[in-house]
Amino acid sequence: MKEKLLSSIACPKCFGKLEYNEQSQSLTCPKDGLIYAISDGIPVLLENEAQTSDLKEPE
Repeated sequence: MKEKLLSSIACPKCFGKLEYNEQSQSLTCPKDGLIYAISDGIPVLLENEAQTSDLKEPE
């Protein structure tokens, strides 16, 4: 994923920075512990389609 695109998108839930995982082709919000898929090179930034992760930052 291009760095320019990654820096211009944010988590739709908390508006925080997303981290790109090249291996799983996904974007992760460390604050909420949500994982957003990338389908055909397009991030699917829908909260109801996100998967949860155990790697949520403590509040």
